Amino acid sequence: MAHYAELDNIGTVTQVIVVHNDVLQVDGVEVEQVGIDFCVGLLGGTWVQTSYNNRIRKQYAGIGYKYGSVANVFIAPKPYPSWTLDGNHDWQPPTPMPLEGVWGWDEASLSWLPPSAEMALLIARAP
Repeated sequence: MAHYAELDNIGTVTQVIVVHNDVLQVDGVEVEQVGIDFCVGLLGGTWVQTSYNNRIRKQYAGIGYKYGSVANVFIAPKPYPSWTLDGNHDWQPPTPMPLEGVWGWDEASLSWLPPSAEMALLIARAP
């Protein structure tokens, strides 16, 4: 089975479908373009193969991911407004996460909080 992501006109993934290997095989070899042609013929649109095992295009595409055509990668949605994309196409916080323990990001303070403090803030901010 192979997975194909449909892209809108700005490169955002709108859906991901599975295409059976029987459709993709040419002389016993999986051919990406055959899958793309199948998707276009069936549904129209623009399609790019994605890998459930992250073997191609950095990571598996999900709805809302962006396809970076220059780097040929899928980029996850930006998790917080303050985070920036690094050279490996990963989102990085303005403050590195502590190496030990479990932490949650607090956008208001631009800092990492332990789970108990994070939960207390969420409760305090709830309507």
